Amino acid sequence: MSSELEAVLRPLLGEVTVENLTTLTGGASRTTSAFDAVAADTRSRLILRTGPPDEVHAGMELEARAQQRAAAVGAPVPRIVTADNDPAALGNPYLICEAIDGETIVRRIHRSLDDAGRARLLTQCAEALAAIHRADPRDIGLTETDQLAEWRDRLDEMGDSTATFEWAFRWLAAHRPAPTPHRLVHGDFRMGNLIVDGTGLAAVLDWELVHVGEIYEDLAWFCIRAWRFGAAERLGAGGLGSVEDFLTAYEAASGETLDRSAFRWWLTVATLRWGVICRYQAERHLSGQTPSVELAAIGRRVCETEWDLLDLLEGGGPR
Repeated sequence: MSSELEAVLRPLLGEVTVENLTTLTGGASRTTSAFDAVAADTRSRLILRTGPPDEVHAGMELEARAQQRAAAVGAPVPRIVTADNDPAALGNPYLICEAIDGETIVRRIHRSLDDAGRARLLTQCAEALAAIHRADPRDIGLTETDQLAEWRDRLDEMGDSTATFEWAFRWLAAHRPAPTPHRLVHGDFRMGNLIVDGTGLAAVLDWELVHVGEIYEDLAWFCIRAWRFGAAERLGAGGLGSVEDFLTAYEAASGETLDRSAFRWWLTVATLRWGVICRYQAERHLSGQTPSVELAAIGRRVCETEWDLLDLLEGGGPR
């Protein structure tokens, strides 16, 4: 791989040698590696992401274009070096970007923060999301999605469901709030997809689910229980602070006025989405497609998500 990478980088960086190529842990859908690109008088620390194309994730070139649009309006993202959907050079489509120092493991981040640090990071997350939603989504190949229909279809494809999921889908379809203007949506903005350093939020990662949709989708996804990683209920926004503080910080950064009832509807959609994902991951194991103790364990979390949905729907649904 090193010689192939050198061939990719030479037209961009000149004569370089690839050193210290190492595959990193983490990343469920794509392989991530770190390496140094060494020229006569410079050493650049870079990240390589590769993975086969599929119907779910954005292509590498689209990821790169979306990140560049977000960077143009102030969102903290890694600088893109190059991206290509053609697998010819490296065996799979690829994206190469600069490496950014910091931590991504959420429990370590939580342990490193005091109350002031959590509040600061929560505000920075809201500001980053507001910047992403300001980015121009036009003419770069983004698709629009209907989240409720998409996850309904995903569940139906498995030929399996639960009474709680069915009730949630029906309630959500019957009580959908008025649509809001569509913007560029990250699609997986959450703790675990952020780099955090000593000053707070350093970069937003993992743009493979980027699309056009409603801003509430990103806001709600950040706040489901799974992305608190065991933090207290009162820290409902990413384990950093209250949901209300997060929404207020977003309003201050974006100039938007958020409808709390619409947010609660989207929080229910986000929770249901996570439940379907857990069931899908279990199916990958149960079907024999990808035998994995980890996938089987994720499947056991379906019941946790059902509990959260019942809690959200208690008394007839979000208020």
